[in-house]
Amino acid sequence: MLAGLSAGLTAGVVTGASGEAAAAVPGRQVILVGANPGVSLFDGDRLTAFASVWDVRWSTRGSGRAIVLWHADRVRVLATETALGEWLSQYFTRNFPEVAGVPWPEPAIERADVTARLDLATGLHARARDVSVRLDGVLHRRTFSTDEFELAGVPHSLSLVLAPAREARITVRGRALPGTVVLGGTPERPSSSAFLTEAEVWSA
Repeated sequence: MLAGLSAGLTAGVVTGASGEAAAAVPGRQVILVGANPGVSLFDGDRLTAFASVWDVRWSTRGSGRAIVLWHADRVRVLATETALGEWLSQYFTRNFPEVAGVPWPEPAIERADVTARLDLATGLHARARDVSVRLDGVLHRRTFSTDEFELAGVPHSLSLVLAPAREARITVRGRALPGTVVLGGTPERPSSSAFLTEAEVWSA
């Protein structure tokens, strides 16, 4: 889901980021349950590539998997269901803090088989057609929740298990995209621009 958010989850940048379970907001309903690891690669302060991997176990738009890839000012979505992939890209991912301020053109959406092997002990390997996303070296595991995660100006509730990773790699057609992972935080509470999530629940 989220590199700027990984730091935000750690530092409390996201409004209401207490790290503790938040009380349910009356009237909000669960809209998605699953996992959404994310990778942001940087050259200095410049974002060079971003990948959002979705494993949706249930949502109001169905279930399935997708990889949303931003690189070179283009957006590519590979999804098991194209309608689900468009929703994940345009409702969620384009509103994540990792891609705030970068060009987000109309995505190229492709129907594809998407595999995602996620392990909170070791990392992630996701693949769809010629795109591969790999995270290795899990640094920490902790819970997070907030009732003030904004998507297009609308607050949503979000809870998850977060696991920042030491290393990540995005490849397209066998070639690694440029950039490196940014690490931060403290030894007791590390953060990374590459992270796993699990038990992720969105409500609106």
